[in-house]
Amino acid sequence: MTARDEMAARFAAADPDAIRDLYVQYSGPVTTVAASILRDPQLAQDAVQQTFLNAWRGAHSFDPSRDIAPWLYAIARRAAIDIHRAEQRRRTEGGHDLDVAVTPLAFDRTWEAWEVRRALGELPDDEREIVRLAHFEGRTHSEIAALTGIALGTVKSRSHRAHKRLAHALRHLVDTENVS
Repeated sequence: MTARDEMAARFAAADPDAIRDLYVQYSGPVTTVAASILRDPQLAQDAVQQTFLNAWRGAHSFDPSRDIAPWLYAIARRAAIDIHRAEQRRRTEGGHDLDVAVTPLAFDRTWEAWEVRRALGELPDDEREIVRLAHFEGRTHSEIAALTGIALGTVKSRSHRAHKRLAHALRHLVDTENVS
């Protein structure tokens, strides 16, 4: 029995420590699901808390032979939609029109975003910084070298290593796309 299977069985058996372990392991992806719908960090955190509360209340209905992640993500999606609707009603009843359209990402795109964040988080700090500057700030290797005070060749080699690590860590996304 894998650690995930064991946690799922403990959760279904209403082991009080299981919900804590579940939260530690899945709060990140659940936050990603909620944030993709709500686009407000505070509301997303409210949805995360509601997700784990609803999951704990429904633990008796969870089948431990199944993967717990999709079950949690479905609960998170429903919690986020409920919070969005309540927020929309509150704003409309208060005389304010809703000024932001919520367009939730498809579940597969949300999962991919989470997987990319996870892979980036596993990079060594120096490589992660190079990737951040290149991809999130749009900097060139020369600009990164000047900004960080690192030799251009070092920036290029760190970038190359980081991209190889990311390609390896995210290869399952490509494999999944080819299967579909």
